[in-house]
Formats: sequence, structure tokens, C-alpha cells
Amino acid sequence: MAGQNLGKSTVTKADIVENVYQKIGFSKKEASELVELVFDSLKDVLQNGEKVKISGFGNFVVRGKNERIGRNPQTGEQIKISARRVLTFRPSQVLKAMLNGEEYAHLTDEDDDDDYDDNE
Repeated sequence: MAGQNLGKSTVTKADIVENVYQKIGFSKKEASELVELVFDSLKDVLQNGEKVKISGFGNFVVRGKNERIGRNPQTGEQIKISARRVLTFRPSQVLKAMLNGEEYAHLTDEDDDDDYDDNE
């Protein structure tokens, strides 16, 4: 089924902090500060409308959506949906291959350079 969560649980920020703590050997406080710093940096860049590319993982892109007319599904009444910015994520070819159990050693970062249409 599309959108089905195949994992048994959800990974939280606390899980990521614990993983950094165990693998790198920082104190838990330092690991927490490091993870917070990374997320804050990502948020700042995205808030400025810039693209975030993480090699071997994927691209985060903020794009604009124009104002449009939609419908209330319960009543059928037309409503105005305001213009807004949305965050999209495109997984890299490497990540897609990993998820599907395929060989990915031959893939390069250039395979991830997709052009984005800001008005999709």
C-alpha cells in the first residue's frame, strides 16, 4: 500500500541523539546540542528559501504554491486556498536504491541534481 509505514516504530530526535552519543562518544548533552545545531541550520537555510542537498540522502526544496480554488469535500462548497510555501523532499538515487535493496555503488552525486519547478 502506498504510504504504508513498513517499520515497526518511528525514529525520534531523541533516538538520533542516542545514536550520536553511542557512535561518536560525546556526552549526551553534547550529542543533543550537535543534533539541535544540525536541525537548526537546516531550518534556517530552508526558511531563507534555499535548497538543502545532502549527498547520498536527498534534496529538501522550498517551493511556492499559487493561490487556487478548492472544494470542501463534505459540502462541495468552493473555497479559496491561499498561496503558500511548501517543503518537498526528493530522495537521492543512492537512498532509493538502498531502500529497494539494489546496488548503489555505481551511483554518483550528479544523479541527484534534479531541476525543480517552483510552480508545480
